[in-house]
Amino acid sequence: MNAISQILATTEPVRQATGFVFTEGPVWHPDDVWYFNDIRPGAMYRMVLGEAPELIRKTEGGNGMTFDLEGRLVQCEGEGNRISRAEHDGTVSVLVDRFEGRRFNRPNDIICHSDGSLYFTDPSMRIPFDRREQPGTDGEDGVYAGARVYRVSSNGEDIKAVFTCEYPNGLALSPDERTLYVANTRSTQYIHAVDIDTEGRTSNRRIFADLSGAEPGIPDGMKVDQEGRVFCTGPGGIWVHEPDGTHIGIIRLPEMAVNFAFGGKDLTTLFVCAVTSVYTLQVKTPGLPHPWYLVR
Repeated sequence: MNAISQILATTEPVRQATGFVFTEGPVWHPDDVWYFNDIRPGAMYRMVLGEAPELIRKTEGGNGMTFDLEGRLVQCEGEGNRISRAEHDGTVSVLVDRFEGRRFNRPNDIICHSDGSLYFTDPSMRIPFDRREQPGTDGEDGVYAGARVYRVSSNGEDIKAVFTCEYPNGLALSPDERTLYVANTRSTQYIHAVDIDTEGRTSNRRIFADLSGAEPGIPDGMKVDQEGRVFCTGPGGIWVHEPDGTHIGIIRLPEMAVNFAFGGKDLTTLFVCAVTSVYTLQVKTPGLPHPWYLVR
């Protein structure tokens, strides 16, 4: 039975803005503003709920975003094959764009650990073979070779490959940061769970949840609430699972949900990027606070 009513405080999504091409990568700032990208025109927006979004800069395929522990906005720029960082004075620099001397494929989504390290996904399938610089490892070959999850230090100087999978997309950490969740997109649709230690070493990799379905939507954006429930876009909307993987239900939107973020002063506003529009809903349990919110 769909028990999504235990998750939602409101049932009707509110459309906050529309007219975009493909919205992605939302993040909430404690000044009570939201940032999100329109990927295909390469546009980043800043928005206060109830007001029109403000275009703040152009990107090269800007996608997933987070803050570092200094409150600087860090984002994946897929078309630029890099992770960029906006400094407090507004200048934008390249945090990292290579692994072992070779350019990334198409960085997709990124999160911040409480130790300041950043984890991001770098799928390979949408890059033509003749343009891929990241080779397969450990016997990988074929379409998905070189598709990885990476861990990079806050200064961009230390980067490690965490693990490979078919098409790594959205990612999130459990409340205790001992489990890393990674959405796998394309031919098989599921969420990986992997145990992770303080050095970023992984073990006990497993399938957390199967998100196969016939409705429009894929495993993409993912977040965790303060009860450890895992929210991930999928066929039909945003799927919600208990920490043990039990499927609770699907949050449905008027358009295909692509990514989302928790925000608002009590972290109970769910801000959803859904292709041409952005929507909000209220949830009963707050989302996990970003580590920067706790130290600022």
